[in-house]
Amino acid sequence: METVNILTIISIAFLGSFGHCIGMCGGIVLAYSTIKIEPQSSKVSQSVAHLLYSSGRVLTYSILGAMFGALGGVVTFSNNANGALLIFAGIAMALAGLSLMGKIKFLTLIEHSFSSSSLYKNAFKKVLNSKSNLSFFVLGMLNGLLPCGFVYFFAITAASTADPLYGALVMAIFGVSTIPAMFGLGFLASLTSATSFRNMMMSLASIAVVLYGAYTIYNGYDYIANPKKSLTECHN
Repeated sequence: METVNILTIISIAFLGSFGHCIGMCGGIVLAYSTIKIEPQSSKVSQSVAHLLYSSGRVLTYSILGAMFGALGGVVTFSNNANGALLIFAGIAMALAGLSLMGKIKFLTLIEHSFSSSSLYKNAFKKVLNSKSNLSFFVLGMLNGLLPCGFVYFFAITAASTADPLYGALVMAIFGVSTIPAMFGLGFLASLTSATSFRNMMMSLASIAVVLYGAYTIYNGYDYIANPKKSLTECHN
C-alpha cells in the first residue's frame, strides 16, 4: 500500500476514535472498567486489561478486513470491473463521510441487527461479568462486531483493495489507530464529556473520509482510463 494511503487511514482512524468511537463504545469501556476491573488493582494490571480488550477488537477488524478484501477480489475480473469497484467504493466512502457529518442517513440504512440478537446479548453479558484476562480479549472481539459507521467505512476501504491480505491490513491499522483514545478512556472518564473536542475531531475525520472517497473515485477513473495499470498498482 502507498505510504499516503496508510497515513490517511491512520489519520482518519485516529481522529475518528476521539470523535466517534468514544461516543459509540465509550459506554462499554466505562462499563467493563467499572464491573471487571477492581479499583485497587495496579496500573499495570489495568493496562493489560485495556490492551487485551483493544487487541480483541483489532483481531475482529482484521478478520472482517480479510473477508471484505476477498469479496472485493471476487468482482475484479477485468479492467472495467476493477475501475468500477474503486469508483463504487469511493462513492460509498464519500456517502459514509457525509453520513458521519449528519448530512445524510446513508450509514443507518445499512446497519444490521446482529448486536440485537439474543445470542449476541447473552454472550456479551456473560463475558462482561467474567473477570478473567481472556474475557477482556473476548469482549473486545464482540465489540468489534457492533454496528459502527467507521467500521463500515474501513470495510469498504478493505473491499476496494480486492485482496484479503491488504484488506486485513487496512482494518488492522484502523483498529490499532483507535487504541490511544479507547485506552485513555479507560483511565480518563472525562474524555466522554469533552463534547466540543469530540465534535471537532469528528468533523475533521468526516471531511477526511469524503476527500479519501473522492481520491478513490479518481483512482477508479484513472484505472479505467489507463488499462495497463493493475489494481495492485492503485494500492501499492
